[in-house]
Amino acid sequence: MKMLLPISLLLASVSAPHLMAAEAKNAAAEVFPTAAELAKMSDADRHAQAARTEVWTPVPTVVSAPQSGVPSDAINLIGADLSQWQSVNSQGSAGWQLKDGVLTVVPGTGDIRTKASFCDVQLHVEWRSPPADPTKKGQQRNNSGIFLQEKYEVQILDSYQNETYPNGQAGAIYKQKMPLVNAMRPTGEWQIYDIIYQAPRFNGQKRLSPGFVTVLHNGVVVQNHSEIAGTTEWIGHPQQPVHGCAPIKLQDHGDKVSFRNIWLRKLD
Repeated sequence: MKMLLPISLLLASVSAPHLMAAEAKNAAAEVFPTAAELAKMSDADRHAQAARTEVWTPVPTVVSAPQSGVPSDAINLIGADLSQWQSVNSQGSAGWQLKDGVLTVVPGTGDIRTKASFCDVQLHVEWRSPPADPTKKGQQRNNSGIFLQEKYEVQILDSYQNETYPNGQAGAIYKQKMPLVNAMRPTGEWQIYDIIYQAPRFNGQKRLSPGFVTVLHNGVVVQNHSEIAGTTEWIGHPQQPVHGCAPIKLQDHGDKVSFRNIWLRKLD
């Protein structure tokens, strides 16, 4: 027969205003009444049993999330200037154009990256392709990319009625994982990426776990906790270099792709 804690001890255990997480964890390993035993208890006794797995601390921080805006704990990466970005090539000022809150690639100036480094993040990016050049198709049509920790690319490409290899179209983990669907809006309209990224874990020179990414494209899930095999290479297999937190990089692929409303929240 299952042994139950005396009700007096149960009530004493919840007499404090908060039940610590460690206590709740210990309670989870204890024996609980069966459904038949619960049916015979008083309402007060059942509530006491329920309280054994309640966790009251720590209390989550309150974050304001306006319907159209940036969460209060987010870092806004496009402000009045490009002071949060730098050129990857020169490590000097970013050479892209910023006008009226819209950041546009200046072809030939090279990739740019954040000055700050990040690990696990929630990243929001809005991007737009310029009018399609009918002479350019596939990977040549309005190409760019978002590189998480400078190494793992979520592809940006004008994939609206534009055939290419699926693991290289918009929303792909480049050359590794094709998107679940093509959620592109017509060329020239703003596209929205919401990215949840979990960085790979390392212990010394050993990788303990890979990175994972979830991507919503225009509100549609196109990557569902997809494993990142390693660096996203154009030629060759993914590599698995040891690294820590690192910047977000945006790619200059020679096309005038525009960005706005880029923000992120640290998740680590």
